[in-house]
Amino acid sequence: MTIWTPDPGTLHRPAYLSLAEQYARAIRDGRLPAGTRLPPQRKLADDLGLSVQTVSRAYEELIRRGLVVGEVGRGSFVLPPGGENSPPYLAERQRELIDLSILKPVTEHMHVETFRQGLHWVAENLTASAALSFRPNSVLPKHQQVAADWLRRHGVDTAPQNITITDGATSAITTAVMSAVPAGGTLAAATLTHHLLIPLCRYLGLHLEGLPVDEDGIIPEALDHLARKGCLRALYMQPAAINPMAIMTSTQRRAELADIARRHDLLIIENDMLNAMIPDRPTPMAALAPERVLHINGFTKTTLPGLRVAWLVSPPQIASTAANRHLVTNWMATPAMVELLSHWISDGTVDRLICWQREALEQRHRIAREVLGATLFRAHPQSLHIWLELPEGRDEEEFVAQGRQRGVAIASGRAFRLSERGRRDAVRIALGSTSTDELHRGLALVADVLNGTSEPLLPLI
Repeated sequence: MTIWTPDPGTLHRPAYLSLAEQYARAIRDGRLPAGTRLPPQRKLADDLGLSVQTVSRAYEELIRRGLVVGEVGRGSFVLPPGGENSPPYLAERQRELIDLSILKPVTEHMHVETFRQGLHWVAENLTASAALSFRPNSVLPKHQQVAADWLRRHGVDTAPQNITITDGATSAITTAVMSAVPAGGTLAAATLTHHLLIPLCRYLGLHLEGLPVDEDGIIPEALDHLARKGCLRALYMQPAAINPMAIMTSTQRRAELADIARRHDLLIIENDMLNAMIPDRPTPMAALAPERVLHINGFTKTTLPGLRVAWLVSPPQIASTAANRHLVTNWMATPAMVELLSHWISDGTVDRLICWQREALEQRHRIAREVLGATLFRAHPQSLHIWLELPEGRDEEEFVAQGRQRGVAIASGRAFRLSERGRRDAVRIALGSTSTDELHRGLALVADVLNGTSEPLLPLI
């Protein structure tokens, strides 16, 4: 089969944008299917009579649009249609589907009542500065102290002024990435990672490199090999069971990765959203290498979804950088929510909610083991999900489609994957997103799909 190539006779100024448009049309029209490897930049430049810089800018434009992914040492590849904007979860609840696609903590009516009572407290105790001030420094210092005290109890010792308070993990991740990696720089992460990290790096013009993992997380030798190439600026980690495969990285492995980062002068972004919910957890990266770790700790996954506050702890030398990045992207966290979190930490509500969540998840994991039986899946006792690797020959997208046809929504592994190298088709199944009865029925439907035919669905016409 002849692979489509651009027509140099139709290029116009600016040439890089015209070339990118040709590729974009070919991708949309199906002339360049997903997985197609684009020509090396130098070869394409020679074939079209363009400069390598022009071709490089065209490829960067395609990456920015989410049409192509670039992998150092391998080349540039066409992404599946809609790959950039397709979240792993349902955008909204659909009545006919049991939704096991979105990662949420277990919630009951008790959580609604707790939130209502908390908001009543805020209404009665909200300070004038929290209600009226535009200046974070006049509102948040006392809450930074509360955060520092909490973090110290849970293994991260930092000064209050090194803490940026944000409206949840997404805001904290964005601020951390912008603080750690300059435009055009390279960030590394496990080959299966946070689904929002992928489009975020595209939007920011960053290169995102996938690192292989084993049963203990990111393989140190792979990080060292990539760092030796001299282009890497930072490493993004989810070492404590919140990652797609629910891996809990040991303290020894964390120390090895910290030593490599120190040797190559890399920053580390540690997403530690489960934090206090995991008893006897390994030492946080922020305690092993406080001089280079940006540590993220939030509460939407451990207490209740509406408590959208997260803390970003930065090394002292870049704390002001992180504060500035947060100012230009979010300005400041919502003061009323921060007031509520600080109050709930002080009166013990957060501790009670976390303990409740831990016990609720134990029940959810028992249901998963009971329904799925001998089916092998990856999980951690405090993970909000399980990771189900599919049998050889089963396609994850087709598996998700068959599940929806039967009445259950789950998340395809594609949304979390940085590289097709060593791909193993898999799905993520959330355990906390619905009632126990619906979870039981939804997992039974997943088991039916798993044990049924792998014949592709016929299109509805």
